[in-house]
Amino acid sequence: MSQQPPRRHGTRKPYRRPKKDPVRILAFEALRAVDERDAYANLVLPPLLRKAREGGEFDARDAALATELVYGTLRRQGTYDAILDRCVDRPLREVDPPVLDVLTLGAHQLLGTRIPTHAAVSATVELARVVLGDGRAKFVNAVLRKVAADDLDGWLERVAPEYDDDPEEHLGIVHAHPRWVVSALWDALGGGRAGIEDLLAADNERPEVTLVARPGRATAEELLAAAGEEGAVPGRWSPYAVRLAEGGEPGALDAVREGRAGVQDEGSQLVALALANAPLEGPDRAWLDGCAGPGGKAALLGALAAQRGAALLASEKQPHRARLVARALDGNPGPYAVIAADGTRPAWRPGAFDRVLVDVPCTGLGALRRRPEARWRRRPEDLDGFAPLQRELLRQALAAVRVGGVVGYATCSPHPAETRAVVEDVLKGRGGPAAEAEWVDARPLMPGVPELGDGPDVQLWPHLHGTDAMYLALLRRTG
Repeated sequence: MSQQPPRRHGTRKPYRRPKKDPVRILAFEALRAVDERDAYANLVLPPLLRKAREGGEFDARDAALATELVYGTLRRQGTYDAILDRCVDRPLREVDPPVLDVLTLGAHQLLGTRIPTHAAVSATVELARVVLGDGRAKFVNAVLRKVAADDLDGWLERVAPEYDDDPEEHLGIVHAHPRWVVSALWDALGGGRAGIEDLLAADNERPEVTLVARPGRATAEELLAAAGEEGAVPGRWSPYAVRLAEGGEPGALDAVREGRAGVQDEGSQLVALALANAPLEGPDRAWLDGCAGPGGKAALLGALAAQRGAALLASEKQPHRARLVARALDGNPGPYAVIAADGTRPAWRPGAFDRVLVDVPCTGLGALRRRPEARWRRRPEDLDGFAPLQRELLRQALAAVRVGGVVGYATCSPHPAETRAVVEDVLKGRGGPAAEAEWVDARPLMPGVPELGDGPDVQLWPHLHGTDAMYLALLRRTG
C-alpha cells in the first residue's frame, strides 16, 4: 500500500474558501448600516430579516440569533471597546470601522452569549475572511484570542475603575453607557447607587413587544385570544395594552395588520390616556397632536376622540413621517385630518383646540432599550440643539389651546434639561412671553401606576414601570 510522501517543510496548505455564515453576515451588514448611515437597528434589521426568511436562508432560530448579535453588540459597544483597547496594539480610532465591527461582534459572542469560545472565534474569523479578506482575518483572530483569555467579569475588573474612585466611569463601563449619560440619568433619578444600577441594567434588557388595542376598533381581550400561543399577557398599567412576553410577531395578528391595533410602548399609551382623561373646563370637541410622527399616539388619541365625538388634527413637520401618521390613522371611525406642518409656525388659529399634545423631538435617552445605538451617537451638546425647539413647540401648543383647555408636554427623555426645565422656562417667560397656564397634577391620571414621584409632572422609568422613560407635564391654559 503506497504512502503519500511527507509534506516538504514550508509547503503552503491548500487554499480553503471561507464558509459563508448567513446569520453573521446579516448581523455585520446591519452594524455597518448603523455605523455608515447613522441608521437605527430597529429600522434596518426587520427588512434584512424579512428578506432572509423569504429567501429560505433563515428560520426562527437564525432570526433570533441575528437579532441578539446586533442588539447585544450595540448595547455593549462601550464596554467591548474598553476591552478591545487592551487587546489591540494601536488606538481603536485607527482601526478601520468594518474591522472594528467584526471585532465587536466577536467580543459579544465571547463575552455576552453562551456560544462556546472556539465556535465564537472560528465563526468570527470566517466572517472576517468573507467580508474583510484573509489578511485582516488574521488580525481579527489574534485579537479575539486575547479577548477569549478572560470572561466578562474578569475583564471588567481590569478595565473599569473602582466605584469608590470614579463611580460614574465605573458604572459607565460596567453597564455600557457613556459617562455623561450616566451622570444625566443619575441626576434625573436621584438616590444612591442601587437605583442607578437598576436603571442602567434595565436599559440593557431586551424590551417586550407591547401592543395597543385601539379603543372602539379592537380590545385587549381580542389581542390576548389571538396571540395566546405567543405568550401574551395583559399590560401592567394601560387597559389597552397587551405584552408579547415570549416575543412573537405582531404582524401575524389580524388586528395589527388591519390597523385596529398597533405596537406601542405602554409608557406612550399612558401619556396619551392621561391627556385624554385630564379634566376640562368647557367643551371637548377638537384635539391636536402637534408632533404626531410616526403616529402611535395619534392613532390612540384618534380612537379615544372618536368615542367622544371629538375631531383630531394630527400635524407632523416631515412629509414622509406625516404619511406614516396617515397610515396609522387609516380607518379611524371618527373625524380626523393629517397635515404636514411645522408646529413652531402653526397652520391653525390660536385657541382652536380643547386638548393638545406635543411629544417633542429630543435626545431619546428614555428609549435606550429599543435604540441602543443612540447612547453612543448622542452628545451633550445635542441638548442645546433641541432646547429652543422644545420651548417653542410648548409655547405654540399653549397658544393653540383655548382658555380652560389642557396641553400635554411629553418627551422620551428623562434628562432634566428636556423635561421640567423646559416647562418652567416657558411658564416663567424665559426666552419668550410668559405663558398664562397652571400645572395639572398628572399622577391621578395614571391610576394604579406606583412611584410617580412628588408631581405634578410624571417621569416613568424602565426599571420601575417596565416602560420607556417617558416624561409628561400637563398644563391648563388660564388666560
